[in-house]
Amino acid sequence: MQPAIILLSGGLDSATVLAIAREQGYACHTLSLDYGQRHRSELDAASELSRTQGASSHSVVKLDLTLFGGSALTDDSIAVPVSGSASGPGIPVTYVPARNTIMLSLALAKAETIGSNAIFFGANAVDYSGYPDCRPEYVAAYEVMANFATKAAVEGVRMTIHTPIIQLSKADIIRRGAALGVDFARTVSCYQADAAGSACGVCDACRIRRDGFLSAGISDPTRYQRTSP
Repeated sequence: MQPAIILLSGGLDSATVLAIAREQGYACHTLSLDYGQRHRSELDAASELSRTQGASSHSVVKLDLTLFGGSALTDDSIAVPVSGSASGPGIPVTYVPARNTIMLSLALAKAETIGSNAIFFGANAVDYSGYPDCRPEYVAAYEVMANFATKAAVEGVRMTIHTPIIQLSKADIIRRGAALGVDFARTVSCYQADAAGSACGVCDACRIRRDGFLSAGISDPTRYQRTSP
């Protein structure tokens, strides 16, 4: 089995990507970033998903992006948008500056150290929040850079960034994950989940997730906080 690095946030998108990589026969080494996000529930979910979905290893890199702030996910003074308020024009305040570039760079370093030429990344350009680092052209540009930047590529081992759900709707992602046996009850997508991983039910991540299950015709297993609608 060829090794692959899977960027795993603990949400349903990256859980589905992990399942896809395993289906394709890769030995999956999951990587999560503890960047000072509002809660640790997604990191706990990533660890559990790695265990239950048969990852070969799981690593968590700690890098405190609250030092820079600039996002509702790393700065408590910026409110998390609720009830679709981030769906208007412009990039929403839940965008974390350079987060995906940082995560891909960490995955690239991990890939070189274990002799992998495959990185799986759960970017999505359909049901997403307008983040510039989730677009296909961003991923393509990063892959070009990665193949200039690494010892492995210079020596002839080309790095590939796999984005198997980038053109899927949230409903299609859910259907794909369900077909591969992903236990979505173990995933955490909420921007402001509580310590137990229960979702707020009102942030944009919760709205997109709930609409996805409804459109997919699959029962939503998300645990909501008692104060949620």
